Amino acid sequence: MTSSSAGFVAGLTVAALGGVGFLAYQASANVPADLGRTYPSGKPSTAAGKTPTRNPAELPADSGKGKRVVYSLGKDRVWLVGEDNKVTRTFKVTPGDLDPAPETYAVTSRSSSVTGTDGTPIEHVVRFTSVDGVTIGFSAAVGKATSVPATNLKTGGIRESRPDGDALWRFATLGERVVVVR
Repeated sequence: MTSSSAGFVAGLTVAALGGVGFLAYQASANVPADLGRTYPSGKPSTAAGKTPTRNPAELPADSGKGKRVVYSLGKDRVWLVGEDNKVTRTFKVTPGDLDPAPETYAVTSRSSSVTGTDGTPIEHVVRFTSVDGVTIGFSAAVGKATSVPATNLKTGGIRESRPDGDALWRFATLGERVVVVR
C-alpha cells in the first residue's frame, strides 16, 4: 500500500467514525428519559402527570372472557376474540345513527345479502339488537366505502369493510355473544 492510499483509507475511516459518532449523539439526545427503566408494578407510573400511552387497538379490559365479538362505541372498533381470550382480528367501523346500550347481546339473525334501510346494498349482515324499532347489526356495503350515507332515516347499521365483514360473518354465528362497551 502506498502512502497516498494509506492516507486516503485513514481519511475515510476518520470520516466514517465521525459520522457514526454524530449519529450516536443525535440518537442519545432523543432517547426518552424512562427508556429501559423497570417499574415495580410492571407498568409506567402516572406520577409526573403523564398517563401511559395505550394502544388504541387494545382490547377493552371490561369486555368479558371467552369467545365473543366486542364493539366499542367510543372507539368505533370491533374485536373478534377467540375462546383463549386472544384477539383474532380488530378493525375500525362506521356506526349508524343509533347506538345500542353497553351490555352483552347475542347474534339474533344473519343475512348474506340485503338492502340496508338507507337503500345501500349490503352483505354479511349480523344483527344483535334493536333500538326504537330499528335493527342494530354489522354489515358491509357492497361496492362502496364503509361510511353510512346521509339520509333522514334512522340507521342501525354498523358498517365495516368487505374483508372485515367477511371475517365477522364467519366468526359470529347465531347465538354468538356481542359485548358492547363504551
